[in-house]
Amino acid sequence: MNKLVLNSESLNNVLDNRGISRQNILEIYQHAIKDPNELFSAAQILRKKYKGNAVTFSKKAFFNIVNLCKDSCSYCTYKAEPEEEKLSLMSKQQITELLELAKKYRCVEALFVTGEQPEQRYQEARDWLKENEVTSTSEYLIHASEIALEKGLFPHTNAGNLNFEEMRELKKTNISMGLMLENVSERLTEKGMPHFLAASKRPKARLEILENSGKLRIPMTTGILVGIGETIEEIIDSLLAIKQLHQKYGNIQEIILQNFQPKQDTRMKDEPSADEKYFKIVVALSRIIMPKMNIQIPPNLSPRSYQSFLSVGINDWGGISPLTPDFVNPEFSWPEINKVEENSKNAGFNLKCRFPIYPEFSSFISKELQDKMEKIQDEEGLVKEEYWR
Repeated sequence: MNKLVLNSESLNNVLDNRGISRQNILEIYQHAIKDPNELFSAAQILRKKYKGNAVTFSKKAFFNIVNLCKDSCSYCTYKAEPEEEKLSLMSKQQITELLELAKKYRCVEALFVTGEQPEQRYQEARDWLKENEVTSTSEYLIHASEIALEKGLFPHTNAGNLNFEEMRELKKTNISMGLMLENVSERLTEKGMPHFLAASKRPKARLEILENSGKLRIPMTTGILVGIGETIEEIIDSLLAIKQLHQKYGNIQEIILQNFQPKQDTRMKDEPSADEKYFKIVVALSRIIMPKMNIQIPPNLSPRSYQSFLSVGINDWGGISPLTPDFVNPEFSWPEINKVEENSKNAGFNLKCRFPIYPEFSSFISKELQDKMEKIQDEEGLVKEEYWR
């Protein structure tokens, strides 16, 4: 079936579509630590088989709607306190103005990001919602999404642990949504660990939200953080948990693999960034575990080497903005899209622009949303080249 026959029986089983066990994955990892070449070759074979020679991205504007947050993660610099200069409480006017500017920049995606249920902790958030004549952050996001659609952009909301009804309502205006699983390890929630002061990052809570997204048939982006003190077993278990959800509901549209980078205003500022060899092995293992999945790394978090990840199994760069910073990782600027295209081409891949939903998931959304996409859609279900350039 495949021209390349590898020494690893487990890898050959994957290439022949015979599946893989947790123990097999651990064995592949142990071998890859000594020599990753066979793993990388297998990942690339699978990537080419299921994704061809295209690499996609979403041209976006990042809307930092509200960055007050009831949680405190030890690696996060996104969260603001009320007195901080970086505090963001976007008005409807500010949202509208940024949408209009994003349209001029030929952006396709309106990425709406908020802190975790800020009104539960901050009076400032409650006052802001009251000024905007809504009672919750999720209700405000519905209004923002409606404005985005009117302006010709497509909403993708990442607002943490929304409940079932909130997600049901947002599905009407969002063509996809996102929630990072981060990791299924309870150990990482213990005292002194990254998620100790972040109740919403409890694995059970995150898995429940992802389960609800499956029940609601919402095209969902999720992923894991790499390099925050986890073990390889915890990484593998996290990927297998995502795989299990996707096998059950079929709605996980992509996996983000995000490498930890220390930030100076956080408790983990002195921790080292994720080792690149280890990160690449995790990326390749993800392709082995889920051969048909859309897998991305953020190019701004590997600014000197992102194009090299094309050889270990990824097929997407995620959202890239020509207009707004990455408010979650403000010290890492987005690369210029034409430079990403050049680097992708030099690596043997064609850069294509997608919607915040992958073509194979279009049946998950309403006909009304599909009709709006059709205006700028090509025959592959991607964004027409003349629109995004």
